[in-house]
Amino acid sequence: MHLLRIFKETLRASASVSLTLMRVMIPVIVGVKLLKEFGLIGYLALPLEPVMELVGLPASMGLVWATGLLNTIYGAMIVFVSLAPDAGLTVAQVTVLACMLLIAHGLPVELKVAGMCGPSMLWQGLIRVGVALGCGLTMHLIFSGFDLLQQPNTIFWNPGAEPTSHLAWALGEVRNLASIFLIILSLMLMMKVLDALKVTNLLSWALRPILTRIGIGPSASAVTVVGLTLGLSYGSGLIIHEAKTGRLGRKDAFYSLTLMGLAHALIEDTMLMLMLGANFNGVFWGRLLFTLAFMALLVQVVSRLPLTFFDRTLMRDSG
Repeated sequence: MHLLRIFKETLRASASVSLTLMRVMIPVIVGVKLLKEFGLIGYLALPLEPVMELVGLPASMGLVWATGLLNTIYGAMIVFVSLAPDAGLTVAQVTVLACMLLIAHGLPVELKVAGMCGPSMLWQGLIRVGVALGCGLTMHLIFSGFDLLQQPNTIFWNPGAEPTSHLAWALGEVRNLASIFLIILSLMLMMKVLDALKVTNLLSWALRPILTRIGIGPSASAVTVVGLTLGLSYGSGLIIHEAKTGRLGRKDAFYSLTLMGLAHALIEDTMLMLMLGANFNGVFWGRLLFTLAFMALLVQVVSRLPLTFFDRTLMRDSG
């Protein structure tokens, strides 16, 4: 009976968190679909052309990043596969583009989800795009300066056909949303099991030296690991739950969401970029180390800001 009660409580909490997320995600998903249907995403690529040149990429790759910024990594991958044969890219160039995509993609949905946890959507967006550019430029300078990964790129992925009707697209999105609920439920049940086995305490202790340096306290370490390994939506879902229970402070939420925004789904998303021909060390260790260095700098900056500025600007969208 005790286990049944725990399951029912977790089911209700998972449903509440999932509905909160879906109220945000569904309108954004539909909006992005309309932009894509009317061919408006391409207009975002125009101002990105000089940015692409700055990081050593052809102007055509601006459309790939523009698609990723507004849509998903999968959408950007499809555009990439259609443009890459004529671009003559090297492994270094694909690695640069992949890192920028991994850091800044799906912003309409992911920024809205992050904003529900407290952080300002505007600042989270500026941070993600800025860090993506900084990481891309740094990698470009390293690869070109040391003549690394200059061999021609090989693509290992052949995308399947896109949905041929709006009904097929809608059914696919419904399946995606249903999977989010099931994953959140599974994660919450897993968190309860880990709490009961004191695994979260051990995990927090092991990660504390690293996470403390980037401003994330013990109460947020476990959910941060979920976001880093699985994805921002799932990590945000757990943070929403933790914030409602009062176990998560505002700065913990800010630092945790910022870290997850810059480096989430480290396993799945890295594998996707490898299928495009990107170098593993660049897209995994390069992105992770650049993110941790930025977070350490961010903590130093934020710690020197007045608390009122933090509450009214960096957390302006809370509530």
